[in-house]
Amino acid sequence: MASSMSKPKIFVARQIFPEGLERLRAIAEVDYNDQSVPLSPVDLSLRLAHVDGALVTGSEKIDAQTLSQAHRLKIVSNIAVGFNNFDIQLLTEKNILATNTPEVLTDTTADMGFLLLMAAARRLSEGEHWLRAGHWQNWSLGGMMGMDIHHSTIGVMGMGRIGQAIAKRALAFGMTVIYYNRRQLPKEIEKECQATYVTKEELLKTADHVMLVMPYVPENHHFIGEKELALMKSTATLVNIARGGIVDENALIHALKNQIIFSAGLDVYEGEPNIHPGLLEVPNIVLAPHIGSATQKTRLAMMHLAIDNLIAGLNHQQPPNLINTDLWK
Repeated sequence: MASSMSKPKIFVARQIFPEGLERLRAIAEVDYNDQSVPLSPVDLSLRLAHVDGALVTGSEKIDAQTLSQAHRLKIVSNIAVGFNNFDIQLLTEKNILATNTPEVLTDTTADMGFLLLMAAARRLSEGEHWLRAGHWQNWSLGGMMGMDIHHSTIGVMGMGRIGQAIAKRALAFGMTVIYYNRRQLPKEIEKECQATYVTKEELLKTADHVMLVMPYVPENHHFIGEKELALMKSTATLVNIARGGIVDENALIHALKNQIIFSAGLDVYEGEPNIHPGLLEVPNIVLAPHIGSATQKTRLAMMHLAIDNLIAGLNHQQPPNLINTDLWK
């Protein structure tokens, strides 16, 4: 850490809002990458080599390569709730604090999940493209029929903060809520969400709409694949607002093309920002460019919380959202 006579040095890996940069420059020397695209791993490693703290996004991989020269780094603050871009074990071994930004994006992301669910089930994207192409000539009784949301069953995979917020929104539509989680929730939370715990297989077989809100960890890679999609109803909708890699995209494309499931809505992708070309070819899918938390209010709150975490760590205080809490103990 820098001495009391000098300011700490901070690297900001991506373009942020001006008020955030102003806060950081008031307390530190700031090396600022003012671009909206990520640096290469080599360039990121070079920029981390001479700083005490770093403000990054979910697109920056913080791993052995990028940390190879970061001998003075004390804290890395992620402007994201997920942290699968962090090698937490390595950061802990190197005594580097890791933080994220939970809670502030819960409701906004839950809104997005419901938006994708409704758009996919009611064929909104498909219908708009059909209309724009000039195909809509008249109203018909059987035209562009979708699936109901109200009074249907929603299956939530991953019942953390966002999953619970999804469940509460579902209640307003008179939906039955079932969920699968690594651990069953306490009874009081189940009661609050009016949610019933089921197995993964039972959820897939029962739900009219499946919502993925789980974290990406190695054991969740391709958590939804050919086998799981085959268990779902042919009238079912699959929505992923969690992380790319949880869904086997090849299997999903096959399932959509062959009407194994009715439709899908995605906000995240395995190779993002590169999109599997097959996803662009199927009509019964709604695609969004990872904008689950993208409202002005929420993104500002995420940035400020990440800065709060960073400043606390640089001041030898426990950050509000420390991931590797064992370091503090």
